[in-house]
Amino acid sequence: MLTHDLFAPMVHYKSDEPTKRVLMFDDQSPIYRQIADRIKTEVLNGTLSGGEQVMSTNRYAAFYRINPATAAKAFQQLVDEGVLYKKRGIGMFVSPDAREALRSQRRESFFAEVVAPMVAEAKVIGIPLTDIVKRIHELEERA
Repeated sequence: MLTHDLFAPMVHYKSDEPTKRVLMFDDQSPIYRQIADRIKTEVLNGTLSGGEQVMSTNRYAAFYRINPATAAKAFQQLVDEGVLYKKRGIGMFVSPDAREALRSQRRESFFAEVVAPMVAEAKVIGIPLTDIVKRIHELEERA
């Protein structure tokens, strides 16, 4: 689901010592979804690459101080979605085509949840699509 906070961090880190990090979750959605979303973001931005091994659920749970069942639920969701795959006795890995699949899904969500409502609103208030395209180009030049 796409929101106006799409590019905002879904999790926050709190550090009381240089070597100790605690993942802080928000109260907006279940922790397992926030974990899954975070891993998807890491795949999308290239932090995790196709074929790369990810932390085990137990290690993930210990590192971020969460219930192992919560981490396992997030990882299982990612396996079900094809983002991760299991190698029995070895661990979990990022699927080779995960990045492109996630990009495709995000594109579809973007057009359905951002662009379509924007075009509908523009039509209602009388903004020609050519003006929208012009404004988008202006914003792109400033970025």
